[in-house]
Amino acid sequence: MTNTFKGTAFVTGASSGLGAIYADRLARRGYDLVLIARDKARMDTLAAKLHHDTGSRVVVLPADLTDAAQIAHVAQTIAAAPDITLLVNNAGISLSGSLEATAADQVSQLVMLNVMAPTLLAKAALQAFRPKGAGAIINLSSVLALAPEMFESTYSATKAFVLNLSQGLTHDTKDTDIHVQAVLPGATRTEIWERSGKDVNSLPAEWVMDADVLVDAALLGFDRGETITIPPLHDLAGWDAMQAARLGLGGQLSRREVAPRYREHAEI
Repeated sequence: MTNTFKGTAFVTGASSGLGAIYADRLARRGYDLVLIARDKARMDTLAAKLHHDTGSRVVVLPADLTDAAQIAHVAQTIAAAPDITLLVNNAGISLSGSLEATAADQVSQLVMLNVMAPTLLAKAALQAFRPKGAGAIINLSSVLALAPEMFESTYSATKAFVLNLSQGLTHDTKDTDIHVQAVLPGATRTEIWERSGKDVNSLPAEWVMDADVLVDAALLGFDRGETITIPPLHDLAGWDAMQAARLGLGGQLSRREVAPRYREHAEI
């Protein structure tokens, strides 16, 4: 391989789908890898292939990121890794039904995997990056963070958390060379559909992006230093306007006096 060594990338949800494609692309860019998922056999197969094809060192770290103790173990490994330069928070699940109809333990698993795991792993990565003042975190959010009415509301809420976290961390690290990117895929052809009992083929074909196309676009956004990357969005004018409106509200959101419309005897 002629690529310059770029450090070690930790990739969650790396046994299949977007995670496996991220692993492939990053190995080809010159990263060593730590693959994190539950399915050790699939990761072993992928690790052997990537090492053969790229020469990268690929380590498999089996973990169930719906379990607090295993999240903590992975976080400790990340924080102590001397050559970590990138964390890809990709692992995620969705519910098979509505919040009301889903068992509480399944909802807890969703929140653990989609919210707690990326938050605590990002914390660990920042602890590893701070002494060097450099590093990167890629968080997989979703366009549903912007459209809670279009799909299952709890999944959308977890992805909105990831988006907000990424934007907040970008602000927190603005005086460093630490880069945080949130990637917002639309409908993408991965195993998450089958695992949640949904059929991606029931959607209009023009709505569904192939996983490798999504990752390649997201990495181009990463290379450009984007904080928010939305591969399916052709016209950014709406996003830019929404961001400008949101930021413009900043000076109006906290005041001593309530707004006139909430005064019982307000003059109208």
